[in-house]
Amino acid sequence: MSPLDRPVWATLVHAPHQAEGGALARRFRRELNVFASARDDEPASLAALADLVGADDSVVVLQVPAIEVPPGLVAVRTAMGVQMVATRPISSEQTGEALAGAADMAEAIVELGDADAPQMLALARLTEPGPFLERTHTMGRFVGVRCAGRLAAMAGERMRWPGFTEVSGVCTHPDFRGRGLALRLSAAVTRAIQQRGEQPFLHAWANNHAAIALYERLGFAVRASVRVAVLKQAENPG
Repeated sequence: MSPLDRPVWATLVHAPHQAEGGALARRFRRELNVFASARDDEPASLAALADLVGADDSVVVLQVPAIEVPPGLVAVRTAMGVQMVATRPISSEQTGEALAGAADMAEAIVELGDADAPQMLALARLTEPGPFLERTHTMGRFVGVRCAGRLAAMAGERMRWPGFTEVSGVCTHPDFRGRGLALRLSAAVTRAIQQRGEQPFLHAWANNHAAIALYERLGFAVRASVRVAVLKQAENPG
């Protein structure tokens, strides 16, 4: 099985400082993200995953294999997504093409950090690019574009393990859509990952055809369908 099949597990195995749990199941620290994963579908691993979910808590499982719901938990939401991988390098010509889509060529890509966290969180809550919490921006490098002093768009890195890094958090404020900012930022993040000698990958909802088409323009191709489930404790465990 490829580590891409269980990307949450692959990430947390190689980032214990971001994780809670042990050898059979892990989740991200609660201020970082909501993803969790069992090592496999053995009963002991599923039980360990259930132990990581509190009474007023929930976790998100994202993986290629069918999701086995641990005893004591219920799936309150399920969905299908796609996992895409970059199949060719991002060239300077492609980056220029993305830049040409921006209405204002003076809109510079800037590094985002702790000082930008409130605006990043607000933008993510407005546009819902995926789970994004108070400290999600610390999971990897994030970049953005400001227009008239406002954070207009951003993109960054989330899950990672040796040789692989996920492009994530791609979103644009509704006031600034149609300028090619998502394409421009996705290209910049992908190119930076490739320049480190790593394989970029990403996830999108299966019905988000616009996002999938954007990533295909950058040379991403669908590798696999992924299952997503939000798990919480059953009202009457057992």
